[in-house]
Amino acid sequence: MRHYDYIIAGSGLAGLYTAYLAAAYGKVALLTKCGITESNSYFAQGGIAAVTDEDDAPALHFEDTIIAGRGLCDYPSVNILVNEGPQRIQDLINAGMHFDMEDGSLALGLEGGHHKKRILHAGGDATGRMVTSFMIGKVINNSNIDIFENHSVIGLLKNEKRCYGVRSWNLTTEKEELFLGTNTFLTLGGTSAIYKRTTNPHTTIGDGLALAYNTGCEIADMEFIQFHPSAIYTQSEEAFLISEAVRGEGAHLINQNGERFMPAIHELAELAPRDIVAQSIYRQMQKFHQNFVWLSLKHLNPELVKHRFPNIYEKCKELGIDMCNRIPVAPAAHYTVGGVRTDINGQTNIGHLFVCGELASSGIMGANRLASNSLIECLVFGKRAVETARKNVKDTTIPDFQPIYYANENRAESYIQLKKEISTIMTEHAGIIRNEELLYQGLCKLETLAEQLPQENNEYYNLISRNLILVAELIIRSALYRKESRGGHYREDFPQNDDAYLYHIVQQKGKEIQKIPVNNKLK
Repeated sequence: MRHYDYIIAGSGLAGLYTAYLAAAYGKVALLTKCGITESNSYFAQGGIAAVTDEDDAPALHFEDTIIAGRGLCDYPSVNILVNEGPQRIQDLINAGMHFDMEDGSLALGLEGGHHKKRILHAGGDATGRMVTSFMIGKVINNSNIDIFENHSVIGLLKNEKRCYGVRSWNLTTEKEELFLGTNTFLTLGGTSAIYKRTTNPHTTIGDGLALAYNTGCEIADMEFIQFHPSAIYTQSEEAFLISEAVRGEGAHLINQNGERFMPAIHELAELAPRDIVAQSIYRQMQKFHQNFVWLSLKHLNPELVKHRFPNIYEKCKELGIDMCNRIPVAPAAHYTVGGVRTDINGQTNIGHLFVCGELASSGIMGANRLASNSLIECLVFGKRAVETARKNVKDTTIPDFQPIYYANENRAESYIQLKKEISTIMTEHAGIIRNEELLYQGLCKLETLAEQLPQENNEYYNLISRNLILVAELIIRSALYRKESRGGHYREDFPQNDDAYLYHIVQQKGKEIQKIPVNNKLK
């Protein structure tokens, strides 16, 4: 049993940044399921959205975020993001982070939903890797931070309405380990790898959502799964992301007849918000009975393409694709828009428990995340969470917690099979375009899978199997409840927006679904 001032679960940008900041105030344990580089943040290509140009303004970034969020953004949270974002970028630069420059100024890109160039990038199309690697360097060299790789968090230590730390499964020794702490941070990312075709690491299956739900946290807006419009299509199920920034540089989406189809659908054409582009591509695929459309770059300068997107160019080359000509692309599950409900300081409804990054639902994203707002959210709300947590008083008395979990290795293979079955169910029944019949069928299949699981209390594989089913059910139940189409949730049986649904759908263990009004007022 280990004791710390701060326990941080997850090693994406939110986890690394909060660990780095918290280390100034106490001893930190950073737990990660795999290696420290295995996160969505690490693989993020596009960049970080923040106002750094004199021709731009936080008010314009605010407006673009609100528009993309389709009426479900909470204004105070968005206001904090766009106004505090520039300072967090400056903090990184002051700490030694190098963003790409152009003519002595920060090089800025344009992405979907943005009306101004405000996307900072590093290493061309390797922003996530560059920023995350920079933060890893800060973390591993800090004597106040202990890093525990191959430690999967499987439970929260809770007494009354207060969190005291985490239950962790050591994947090397296959034993449970307890970490006690004054403050606990969940930064475990989203759940897009619960789908068959995804841009996420295979580990991104909603662990944090299940943990938080089982502990009594509020889970909001789970119907909104963002499908990235442009991931390379191959015969395998693996999807490699083609950054929004490629379309920002002028690439065109072309159907099987060689026609651009986005200009007739939205004023921003290929740079329309992601939900619109993904749905439009999906319809073209259905229309022509094909598994992809083309992303054409043949009209662009090949040298510019190679210089701006070196990693994507090499990946395409590896797959036998000429990026300077055209790339076969199709949507893939990319980002969990909803998550664990928090306030503007990352605090959940459980005392001393904070959630940051993609796992959090702080009101910023609404029904559809604006491109490149995810990494800046990690910085802005990670900082606010640490500043709030450091005011918490260290406990003098801690309840008695003991390890309770064990592993039955005979269950390992059945868990892998279950994961495959659930990815098929989610893709077929709760994908880009949904309807009531499909959703109910998917829910029934999940319930059948749950009934077939062995009744083996406190067994590791049984626990993570039930968690996987739980997360899938949270998505489908929320999608059934929202009988309209909005943002990343499209119901073909209810294809229009309905203002009667301008609220957050919140699920909490042991309670009926709640409807929480959107906060669309600034003080």
